[in-house]
Amino acid sequence: MSYTKEMLENDRVKFTIDVESQQWKDALNEAYLKTKGKYNIDGFRKGHAPRAFIERFYGPSVFFDEALDIILPKTYDAVLDAEPDLFPVDRPEVSITAITDSTLQYTAEVQLKPTVTLGAYTGIEFAKDKVKVSKDEVEEEINRARESAGWWDQVTDRPAQMGDKVKIDYAGSVDGVAFEGGTASDYDLTLGSNTFIPGFEEGVVGMNVGESKAVNVKFPEQYHAENLAGKDAVFVVTVKDITVKKLPELDDEFAKDVSEFDTMKAYEADVKKKIKERKEDAAEAALERKIIDTVVENAKVNVPQCMIDEETEEMVNEFAYRLMYQGMNIDDYYKYTGQTEQQLKETYKEPAMRTVKTRLVLEQVVKAAGIEVTAEDEEAVYADLAAKQNKPVEEIKKDFNEHYASYIKNEALNKKLMAYLKDNNTIK
Repeated sequence: MSYTKEMLENDRVKFTIDVESQQWKDALNEAYLKTKGKYNIDGFRKGHAPRAFIERFYGPSVFFDEALDIILPKTYDAVLDAEPDLFPVDRPEVSITAITDSTLQYTAEVQLKPTVTLGAYTGIEFAKDKVKVSKDEVEEEINRARESAGWWDQVTDRPAQMGDKVKIDYAGSVDGVAFEGGTASDYDLTLGSNTFIPGFEEGVVGMNVGESKAVNVKFPEQYHAENLAGKDAVFVVTVKDITVKKLPELDDEFAKDVSEFDTMKAYEADVKKKIKERKEDAAEAALERKIIDTVVENAKVNVPQCMIDEETEEMVNEFAYRLMYQGMNIDDYYKYTGQTEQQLKETYKEPAMRTVKTRLVLEQVVKAAGIEVTAEDEEAVYADLAAKQNKPVEEIKKDFNEHYASYIKNEALNKKLMAYLKDNNTIK
């Protein structure tokens, strides 16, 4: 086999490949042996006709298609093996330029990984957000813990009001006709939660236990059930129970109940410390995003459409996977939202392009900076995972077996790359 190579615009290459005569003949014979069983030739049992008879009866090119399926991958892969510095990112466009029973020539044009021209990626000044924790932030955090530690007390001496939790039966109708999903028994509703359509919860306010009442409401114009959108409805509601939330006092007993500390003072200090740690982590993550975005913005690269399409497909598949865990498949999502598959893909085109460009640019930075991952770097990743999961390192290694080796290596590479970028830029 011999070939010539022509570099084209936009990081494309065209190979003209001449297959050796004997190699092509062998492929034709292999095609004959694989497919002879489907040909009927008078005077021969099915599958036993000689190749020459089949070619005479069906034409000399009868085995060409099957032989091409055999020979094209072999010879194309052989060309790529001979060109280790070229990295195709798409399937080749193949065109047969000459073919007989003893000769084969074809061209294969393919998109290569694009050339990345790095801009400035070192010597840049970045500002990191300063972290402060206010008194209000500490109080908000403590109040959330207080809400979680609260309990519900029975109400017997007054009607329902906003903030109460009521147990209700209800039956809804439109023009006197019940509709699907409009009836329930023993439903727990927190008044003011805006769980129901506007007007419903307000209509329950003022009702007493044991009382029944017709609540008049109107479905929103943009309601997801089209048959109900914009329609007037009546819900007959019966209140069966009213409870009000009680909150614990903010004292040392509360601190003991919700934390490992014996006093409110110690608990408050710990809350402040944890808020600060979270904000510092967020500031660090924001800084890293800023560094990466700047390095990528400074670089020049024409991202091929095929790479954008592939990344878009991957993002859509990940979205469908997340939906599955929420109990919905992608077809149900399209039906519920009215969005088409193509429209969903369009929303991912821009983030897909940014993702691919970021990956290409950072790969080039790694190459230009000579960053390599060592066994020690990978050990550090295992140690981080062990610390976060509070497990021994050996147990983490057992969980992350050889199937996750690439994940560990990529994590180590990303950490080393980010450390390099921070060390070689100015952080203020």
